[in-house]
Amino acid sequence: MAAFEEVYAEYFPLICRYTYSLCRSEALAEDLAQETFLKAMRGIGGFRGECKLEVWLCQIAKNTYFTYLKKQERAHKSLEELPFEPFADSAGEGGEAAMEVHRALHRLEEPYKEVFSLRAFGELSFGQIAELFGKTESWARVTYHRARLKIKTTMEETA
Repeated sequence: MAAFEEVYAEYFPLICRYTYSLCRSEALAEDLAQETFLKAMRGIGGFRGECKLEVWLCQIAKNTYFTYLKKQERAHKSLEELPFEPFADSAGEGGEAAMEVHRALHRLEEPYKEVFSLRAFGELSFGQIAELFGKTESWARVTYHRARLKIKTTMEETA
């Protein structure tokens, strides 16, 4: 159990950053990270060592996030269309610029959206991203570059 506590202490900040990059909510990111480690502890026997531990944890975190989204979708399915609430721009002009990037990112198709999020917000290396997708590091680099270009183009078109 002491070994798992060491893994938790070492990787919890990384998993929190990654889950935050997915959901953009600090409270939810921490909950998802906690759930990730709970699932990892239960399923440690399934870890075959074919990838780095942090990559395995990120995959669990991603699946945990998608499960959360599915539950939210089911919970809201019976409700009428929810009213739109604009984002509060508490950070001033810098906040608005960040929101424009997030709007453009939200419009991206997969895998560009996820690769960009993993790199920019999750701070994963191209090698780690490649392992997550089962692709090469070059693929991760090219996909990230294309995502950046698509975001830039989208932002220029809306400006």
